[in-house]
Amino acid sequence: MELSFLRPLYTEGAPVASVYLDTTRAVPDADERIATRWRTARRTLAEQGADDATLEALDATVGGVPDLSGPQGEALFAADGRLLGAFTLTEPPAADRALWTPVPDPLLLAFDRDHQVPHVLVAVDREGADVEGYPAAAHEPAFRRTFNGSTLHITRVRAGAEAQASFHRRTVNVWSENTEQAAQDVRDAVDAVDAEVILVAGDPKAFGLLRDHLGPLAERLVKVGGGRTDAQARAALREAADTALHEISAESHRDALRQLESALDGDQALQGIPAVKEALAEGRVDTLYMAPPTATQDVPLFTSERNPRALATDRAALGDDPTVFEAPAPLLLLRAAVLGDASFSEIQPPTRCTDGVAALLRY
Repeated sequence: MELSFLRPLYTEGAPVASVYLDTTRAVPDADERIATRWRTARRTLAEQGADDATLEALDATVGGVPDLSGPQGEALFAADGRLLGAFTLTEPPAADRALWTPVPDPLLLAFDRDHQVPHVLVAVDREGADVEGYPAAAHEPAFRRTFNGSTLHITRVRAGAEAQASFHRRTVNVWSENTEQAAQDVRDAVDAVDAEVILVAGDPKAFGLLRDHLGPLAERLVKVGGGRTDAQARAALREAADTALHEISAESHRDALRQLESALDGDQALQGIPAVKEALAEGRVDTLYMAPPTATQDVPLFTSERNPRALATDRAALGDDPTVFEAPAPLLLLRAAVLGDASFSEIQPPTRCTDGVAALLRY
């Protein structure tokens, strides 16, 4: 997963407020519950030293997505009276969190985003298609197009042999023309959201024609249940798509772990905080691998505002730089990865990676 979406969180030199809240709306009295959670988080930030201007910037944003059904969470970041970022989480945090720290804490956000797959959702039939493109972690499509083509001679008829053959040819031609336009919409959607997968439901014949028209993109097709006939069919499509995306993400992480294991065997990767921090400082990390924080969260490292990619286990190693400060290792490793244009992947324990940290190297 690319980490560039986190870069705006590191533009301020001031301390940063990082807030994670359960903002699920599909419960009774959701507004009141969210407001209560935020009051508690706000009080915690104030006790840690957060300034009024920063708290007010969060006041204006907190609340989640009102029309999003199902569980959701929210990650907010603010500093020096300015909102740095607001993100919807696909799952609420296990517990609300509010931190006022020298650097932001986007770890939970990174792990949540790492499981999201940019995709195109297609419901296709003989008449056309509904095409939606979803960027990673988006709850609404960034691309949406509906096409209903010709329906003339769309139904095959019983007739004499010659007439029947003629009607069948016309039917196939209409289906092909309709799915050709649908295929163009799919291409546009893939480009719009940089989709990794195309999930398609609907008429089997139309699916086959769509696959033929998509050319090389056909290798990204995954057939799922549901369709476009009515609300029930569309709901079934969304449910089937979510199930498929979950498995696609899981398989992607299994592939990433296999790649890491192979790279470790071939000396093209490193493991453990000491080795990884040095590689990050030198700009040699292609992908930072991290297990969900546990005990590693409490391991401290030192860095500075002058050189944020330089990490050390001893303050003295960074000289007499007055901007040196201490923070949990995972926060500083992630910051160094973001600023070094590295990618990110979660590794699920158990893993042989020391400290739950590893890095695939650039060559």
